[in-house]
Amino acid sequence: MIAVITGDIINSQHADTEVWITRLKHLLEKWGSAPHTWEIYRGDEFQFKCNIDDVFWRFLAIKSLIKSVENLDVRMAIGIGEESFSSEKITESNGTAYVNSGRLLNDLKNDGHTVAIKTSTDPVDRDLNILLKWSSKDFDNWTMATAEIIHEMIMNQDITQEDLAKRFAISQSSVSQRLKRANYELIVETNQYFRKKISEL
Repeated sequence: MIAVITGDIINSQHADTEVWITRLKHLLEKWGSAPHTWEIYRGDEFQFKCNIDDVFWRFLAIKSLIKSVENLDVRMAIGIGEESFSSEKITESNGTAYVNSGRLLNDLKNDGHTVAIKTSTDPVDRDLNILLKWSSKDFDNWTMATAEIIHEMIMNQDITQEDLAKRFAISQSSVSQRLKRANYELIVETNQYFRKKISEL
């Protein structure tokens, strides 16, 4: 099984495309090569595949990256399933992971939520989607400053609060306050729960 995330940038028409697309490409390049592992297409849509264990952390890395750009947010559909056909271009690959992700993104556009997951198991979908709806109440309201701190923590899990303070030219107590406001410890626990639930599929 693999995980496929299909997403689109919310409010992309109100931001400098070069800024967010350069940052997103730089992030996705850390996880694999285009166009086999990821691709940005139709201006503001993207798709990429990853290991199922990593999918929640990858989702959060993208969310925090995009939220650190003024006025932007991102909508993402997580599909878990098989890859029955692997093309040189991810957008031409196929399997239940791709179908689950692609169809789900259309549903998200209609229901107003910014993230959801679809697997082959309804009870798992129900549990994880309730979790994602609650979590998104926090994620969707991150300030740019909070999103920047969260992104650094996700991408550099060994980084200290002292290092973050130096990087952002703020006090360590300010870093600590931002992490508390973002419920970072709860985010780490949620990632562990996510991995456990998906491993049971």
